[in-house]
Amino acid sequence: MGSAEYVAEHITEILEKYGFDTEVTYGPSLKELLTKGIWLIVCSTHEAGDLPENIQLLAKEISEEKPDLSQINYGSIGIGSSKEYDTFCGAIHKLDQLIKDHNVKRVGEILEIDILEHEVPEDLVEVWIEKWKEKIIDLDK
Repeated sequence: MGSAEYVAEHITEILEKYGFDTEVTYGPSLKELLTKGIWLIVCSTHEAGDLPENIQLLAKEISEEKPDLSQINYGSIGIGSSKEYDTFCGAIHKLDQLIKDHNVKRVGEILEIDILEHEVPEDLVEVWIEKWKEKIIDLDK
């Protein structure tokens, strides 16, 4: 939502410049996603570490259906406010743990973006995505 959508769209532009096929989904259900390949999850945190509404369905489906996601590699980007809540980027950490529990392999570290320190989160993402894309390219070798 909001900043997360802008970040996802900016990442898409960057990755497509390097020849990656991308698709941005907002609030997907599990049925809409490929269960093979690479996911990049961009998620803001609401309230006290809560998942935003548009990703709650996916989290619920993964939790209840317990799909085999072992054919997926992923990256995680969380957006939050470190001053307003003590659960800074709590939503991305919840999602990260949920999908790791279903055998998905994270590539790289989680990028945590503090909106109080980075008014334009896309700037920080540009640096992170350059390193991350090299790691996913290495997966194909």
